[in-house]
This record gives sequence, structure tokens and C-alpha cells, in this order.
Amino acid sequence: MGGTSEWLPSVFGVPASATKSLRVAVLADSDTRWKWGALTAQRLAPAEAEVRLDGYLLRGRATPTARQLTEVGVRADSLREVTGVEFLRAMDEASYDVLVLALVGGGVQAMLHGLRAVRAGAGRRPVVVTGYVGVVYEKLADGLLLRHGADLVLANSRHDADRFRAVYEGVGADASAVTEVALPFLGGAPYAGEHEPYTVVFAAQPSVPDSRKDRTYLLDRLIEHARRHPEREVLLKLRSKPGEHTTHIEELPYQKLAQGRHLPANFRLVYGHMGEVLDRTDLLVTVSSTAALEALHRRIPTVVLTDLGVREVLGNHHFTGSGCLASWDQLDAGHRPVADEEWVARQGVAADGTYETAFDTARERIAKLLDRPGGLPPLTPYYTPETAPGYLPGILARHHLGPDGVPLPGAPAADKEPGPVRQIVRRAARGAYRHGVQRVAPVIRRMGEL
Repeated sequence: MGGTSEWLPSVFGVPASATKSLRVAVLADSDTRWKWGALTAQRLAPAEAEVRLDGYLLRGRATPTARQLTEVGVRADSLREVTGVEFLRAMDEASYDVLVLALVGGGVQAMLHGLRAVRAGAGRRPVVVTGYVGVVYEKLADGLLLRHGADLVLANSRHDADRFRAVYEGVGADASAVTEVALPFLGGAPYAGEHEPYTVVFAAQPSVPDSRKDRTYLLDRLIEHARRHPEREVLLKLRSKPGEHTTHIEELPYQKLAQGRHLPANFRLVYGHMGEVLDRTDLLVTVSSTAALEALHRRIPTVVLTDLGVREVLGNHHFTGSGCLASWDQLDAGHRPVADEEWVARQGVAADGTYETAFDTARERIAKLLDRPGGLPPLTPYYTPETAPGYLPGILARHHLGPDGVPLPGAPAADKEPGPVRQIVRRAARGAYRHGVQRVAPVIRRMGEL
């Protein structure tokens, strides 16, 4: 994928009276992060602004396919696939007002150092924004410190904002960049009562749980729920098709586990936009998917499963106190959860109608930064060759950057679009990698357990 894609027109409605223009770039490394980054850019733009959104997809194992991009439903004025070095070259040549880094923590850190290097002495630079796609339930300190240095580090809730500031202040880092917002993809009509038929949706996750035993257990219980309640429609909402990758690696797709089974007539596997699926949902069930927060925003009854325990590795520990924790046995018996209002209010779900103002503070901060006399100061990440000499160089090297953020000799160049041979080799290499992840790696692990 290179250059401008004609099938991706702008999502931003431009009012006829627009008097301001805003150039925004989003760099993302997966379908979910593209969705978060592009929607965040949309939420951060002033209502009266004419916005141009340029999307950059970081080349890697999770680079989204055209189908995934279409399913996300977020479009841009231009969209192209790049390496980290190619992206930095583009940032050096183009002039943007805002840059949203929708990447894993190491990618954010590398781009911050790279941007600092390419903009050294160059004057004006964009306001750099980063954050998290959803619930932050692991590697809190690691992920936050890798994101430090951006002008705005977005927190999706008051709960997260408090935690983020505590981490930064605890290591002596500037915490002023932490800015409370909400998840950018919340929306849709509030739940208005049961549908006909009553619909139960299980929101699958690529890597939670990660064992065949646990994933098979969850699939068995979902199928059994459909058999126990033939009057209900039971949907297994899948994130990706076999061979596609999302933010997290999926070694055991549910659709493969379901192959060859005799499935009840009221049980179906579905893809598509989560918002459209929630439009017909009466009960959302998950282990710890961000879909739970989308459902709670609409006040759809939501269950976070306890069958496999309430554990940090599953992420469902985040929902303690929510009123949503329950087991399949309880659901089979007709349990209907009631979310705790105070818990929901602290999670950025904004089910009380305040969602439209959730990004006001962030918009105001960006406007002040853009109007700052003399432009913005150089980016100053917490990690430097002095503070983390045994950690930072490795992170930068993965993106072909030296310890000073300058591209290493032999790094991929952006002089031309990849030719047919390079494209074929790249597709073959990516396919081989995915085959290794989905087929070979699990076998090696099982052999190691013998």
C-alpha cells in the first residue's frame, strides 16, 4: 500500500464556514491503533476547522489489510505504508500541526527521538500526541515512560490520569503532558430495551486467554449457552480472519477451533464494526475486551467473565468494583448484571452524557501549544542515552535509529515506492512470519512442555 488511496475519502465533514485549517498526521501500527489514532485526531480537531488527515501505517507484522481498514470505518485524505525511517523523512519534508502516534510504547519512544533529531534546529514542529487504545492493565510504568516526551499523553479516564501522573512524578519526570479525555470510539444509541430475538454477543480477543484449553473452554460454554437458550441469538464477534493480525497476535483463532463442530442454529460467527454489532446487543460478554467499555457507554448489560479467574494476565482485574463480574453458570441461569455508576464514571465511559465535552481540555491545550510564541521547544523524552544507556539504544535500533535518533547507515530509504519484486518479497516474508507465529511457534512450545 503506497501513495494516496482513492477509496479512502475524508471522514471529516468540512463546514462551509470553516475559517481555520488543520493538518494532522497519524502513525499507526495495527488496525485497532489506526482506529484509535484517527478517531482521536477527529475528536481533537476544533468543530470549525477544516481538517486534512494523512495516515501512515508502520510496516510490520500487524500492518492492517484493506479489509481491516474498511471494517474499522475510519478514513483519511491519504494513507500509505511506511517504515519508521520513511515516516521521519516525511515529517522532515511536510508541515503538520498535530501528529498522533498510535503505536506500541517502543515505537512511540523511537519516533520521539527520531523527530527530535530530524527537527533539530528546524524551528516549527507539530504538537505530538499519544496515548492508549483501551484499558491499561499491564506494563503501566514501562509503557508510560516509553510514551514520555510527547506534548500530550492522553488518559482515557480520570482513573488512568491519576495513575499516569503518579508514575511520572514517582520517577521525577514532568507529568504536565498527561491529559484526561475518554475513549474516542464511544458512541451509538443508548440501549433502549430487549431486541427480538434477545441477542448475546461474546467479544473475542486475539490473545486473552492465550491457551488452547482456555479458548476451547470459552467456546464450549458459548455454544452451550446457545443450546440452553434456543430463543436467543448468540453471536461470537471475531476481530480478524485467519492470516490477519491485530494489535495482539492471535495464535488460536476461534473460527478454527469451531471448525468441524455441530453448531446450534442460533449460534453465529460474525465480523464487522463493533458499533454495528452493539446496535443489536442485549448482553455483551467478554473476558476483558475494550468492547465492554463501549457497551457500558451505551448502558448495555455487560458481563466480564470470572470463569478463568480474576487475574492480571487476563486483564479482567481492571473491572473489580464494576458490578460486571460474573460466570457462565450465572449467565446460563439468567443473571443480568447492573454496572456500578461510580465505577463507570471513573473509567471515562461517560454514560452520563458528558462525552461530548470529554476532549475539550485536550483541544484547548493543543490550541495554546500551536499559538506558542516562537514555536514549540524540542521534544524531551525521559529516556536518554544518559538515563537509560542499557535500554534506549536497543529500542531505537529496532527502528533503524542510532542512540542519537538519527537513521543508521543502510536504513530503508523513502526515495521511491516499492517495486513489484519488493512487494512480492514483503508479502511472502509477512506470510512466512504469520505462519511461524500461528503454526510453528505453538508446536515448539508444546514440544517444550513434554
